[in-house]
Amino acid sequence: MTHHEPHDEVTGDRMNWLRAGVLGANDGIVSTASLVVGVAGATTDRAQILVAGLAGLFAGAMSMASGEYVSVSSQRDAERALLAQERRELRDMPEEELNELKEIYEGKGLDEDTAEEVAKQLTKHDALAAHAEAELHIDPDELTNPWGAAIASFISFTIGALLPLAAIALTPVGLRVPVTVAAAVLTLALTGFVSARLSGAGKRRAVVRNVAGGLIAMGVTYAIGSLVGQSIG
Repeated sequence: MTHHEPHDEVTGDRMNWLRAGVLGANDGIVSTASLVVGVAGATTDRAQILVAGLAGLFAGAMSMASGEYVSVSSQRDAERALLAQERRELRDMPEEELNELKEIYEGKGLDEDTAEEVAKQLTKHDALAAHAEAELHIDPDELTNPWGAAIASFISFTIGALLPLAAIALTPVGLRVPVTVAAAVLTLALTGFVSARLSGAGKRRAVVRNVAGGLIAMGVTYAIGSLVGQSIG
């Protein structure tokens, strides 16, 4: 039987890369746009704005990358610990584990005889993979990769941060803030749309939430920057 339905699955590792990339880009846009808009509220000196923006870019990118590495490493350690426990149980009490696997498939709707046969066949083929998938929802061959998530986060944050930084650096003084805000809003709408596609959530709500959060952050930092600039000046 042939058909044309897609059966490609997004692995947990690939999903972590995508998630880290989208979140990194979103944070890069919001944090850098807020930073440079805040500094622009305090001064019109292009050099000061660029220095602050570049410092925020590299600090934020490194922070995002290290945070992703630590977070995903912890997840990977937990997965490895669960798999090690499952190996011990399969070694020490194989009959109990086989019965447990049979009960899992009975719970999914198979009759007792079919569930027992499925459990036996899967155990014979690859006992650890069968139990890891059914009990833990883990693929032993596709554990999460902390380096992949960290690199994706670093690169995406940098790309996201470069957009508002370029907008405020290349725009005349009187248009710096509105052009930077507009560029940030457009890119935040895009990352909100992409994140909604990845998660299967409502696109409109995700876009509105993303844009609203960015506007609030930029508005607050601009107001603080203006007040600080006036008090110092």
